[in-house]
Amino acid sequence: MIYASRLYISGEIKCDECGRPIPYPDRYLAVDEKDGKEDDEGETKRYCVECCLKKGYAHYKEEKGEKILTFF
Repeated sequence: MIYASRLYISGEIKCDECGRPIPYPDRYLAVDEKDGKEDDEGETKRYCVECCLKKGYAHYKEEKGEKILTFF
């Protein structure tokens, strides 16, 4: 299961890839992974935007002259 979120969960959220804290209201992705691949039976991993871009979970596209961040 995949979640793109701006929700704040009590406690500090850190990126599971780079370890950087993800402060409110920064966006992050929560995805279930097993052995580095998306899998409904895997562990939930949280990634900052930069790591999402590196892992291919997010990309920028241009619409109507604006750069838009898109997950998947």
